[in-house]
Amino acid sequence: MFFSLPFVLAFALFLALLGGLLLWLGRRQRQSSGLPAGSVVYRDTEAMEAPERPLRSRRYGLVGRPDYLVQTRERGRRFVVPVEVRSRARPAQPYASHILQLAAYCLLVEDNYGEAPPYGLLRYADATLQIPYTEELRRRVLDSADEIRRARRAADVGRSHGEERRCAACGYRGACGPEALA
Repeated sequence: MFFSLPFVLAFALFLALLGGLLLWLGRRQRQSSGLPAGSVVYRDTEAMEAPERPLRSRRYGLVGRPDYLVQTRERGRRFVVPVEVRSRARPAQPYASHILQLAAYCLLVEDNYGEAPPYGLLRYADATLQIPYTEELRRRVLDSADEIRRARRAADVGRSHGEERRCAACGYRGACGPEALA
């Protein structure tokens, strides 16, 4: 069966246009996801799939499951970036707990991949924030981890906040006794 030259050219043009459209849609979807260009090397977001194994650091005594790890390349350098996804809109200022959690993932990347990422990404429903992974932030993560370990060994630990809504939703509210807010 022979196809005419105009038919073959039209079909080739159609395939080229379709390929271009699919590439454009893929780039657009990646940009709207807040993920940087690169390969997703870890994800813990699909409910239907078996969860990824957590990242572990015996050196720092940390374990965690970032939502994504993306291997990216910037300025000729290849590195892995952790991404933490939050379902709500971006707050006026990112919560310290969100930043510390992301920084803990940066520390886990550093220990598991042999190089510290220059930043991590906090992806909110309406914005993506690039949080620099600095030596000061790294120190805050290690200090917080030490504080948690000390609290676990302590006989009594006081409430750590003054937020009634947070207190009402806490699974440990009963342990706070008279310190409970709600």
